[in-house]
Amino acid sequence: MSSDNRAGSISKSVQKHAGRAKERILQNLGKADRTTDDILNLYISNFNKQHASAQRLSKEFKNYVSCARAMQAASKSLMDTLTEMYEQNWAGCEQLPVKTQVLEMVWDDFCHKLNDQVGVPIATYLSQFPEIRNKIAKRGRKLVDYDKCRHNLQALQQPSRKREEMKIGKAKERLDEARKLYEVINNELHDELPALYDSRISFLVTNLQTMFTSENQFHHENAKIYNQLTELVENLALENQKGKYRTRKPGSPLILKNEGDTRPYEEIEFKKSRVSNGEILSSNTLPRTEHKMREINLTVSQTNAMNADSSNMDQLRMPLKSEKDYEPVEMNDTLDSKDSNKLDELYDIPVGATTTDLPAGVLYRVRATYKYTGEDVDELCFEIGDIIRVVEYDDPEEQEEGWLMGIKESTGEKGLFPANFTRPI
Repeated sequence: MSSDNRAGSISKSVQKHAGRAKERILQNLGKADRTTDDILNLYISNFNKQHASAQRLSKEFKNYVSCARAMQAASKSLMDTLTEMYEQNWAGCEQLPVKTQVLEMVWDDFCHKLNDQVGVPIATYLSQFPEIRNKIAKRGRKLVDYDKCRHNLQALQQPSRKREEMKIGKAKERLDEARKLYEVINNELHDELPALYDSRISFLVTNLQTMFTSENQFHHENAKIYNQLTELVENLALENQKGKYRTRKPGSPLILKNEGDTRPYEEIEFKKSRVSNGEILSSNTLPRTEHKMREINLTVSQTNAMNADSSNMDQLRMPLKSEKDYEPVEMNDTLDSKDSNKLDELYDIPVGATTTDLPAGVLYRVRATYKYTGEDVDELCFEIGDIIRVVEYDDPEEQEEGWLMGIKESTGEKGLFPANFTRPI
């Protein structure tokens, strides 16, 4: 019994499909008219465009999230490599791993927001279209059935044919049933298609606001982290310029470390060491005279505000003053011969320098002929015209050739300064 029913249903289905195909062929050939709904056709056209746009948006958004994930992985790999390269004794070494972890968290939060707050709503929005498309296809089939029933009734009512009231009555019943099925689904689409089409604006507004807000927050947090990383690297550059991480060259003075001293070598002041000829030198002499004086000679470019003559200008451009530029003068008779000889060895009083009526401890005074900005904490900074009192070094063995110890009269600051940036008064 069940097999008979199944066979009967299959037969009816085949007949229905065959009848629809025949009706479509007649309509396409122009031998049968077709019921049209121009307004619904416009709705369907808008639906097709909306569906295509939604599919493209979903595809491009998935690609965007995929690229963001790839960028997140690339950022993590890069920062991990930089963290491994960044040496433990460098400035900010403990901050770099922390910033790397925060950066990874910002990336992860951004990708999750894109997926959960934008990707999921897009998928939900796109899921509406298949159901509506199936209803549109069903409406099309019901419309063909309706036209087919209408054409059958018209054929039975032809004047040339013998009227068969029973067949005409059944044809009318089938036509009424087909019309009801068609009109129900047609009316539903008249309501659903415009509502779906109008929802495109609110959908875009909501999701674009979420996406753009997430983008803005991500880039803001990213910028903060990279600003901090920039400051970290700038501090490293400043300390490197000061020579903190400079590798000791062969033959340069050693850094002596007392037993039990746990400080890093960079924090220990250079101590005295003997070079090959047996002469005791201050290890600060090497970096300051070889590097800073070379830099000083290159930076002397300002106009001499004190109207120095050309011979004085040539003298200022020399890297260091030679012994012939100075003539020793007699020191105070109250000094014993030993102290006087020691001072003569350490300090050559230049010609023209006034040594009388000076405060206690002041050897002579000089006036700045060029501006100088100290690069170490033990150096003076001064402008053109500043007066500096030349005094003895606290430790005579720390004296460096071409450098003097002085006190700036205007501020009372004490420190080293290059002799060829000044002239005696």
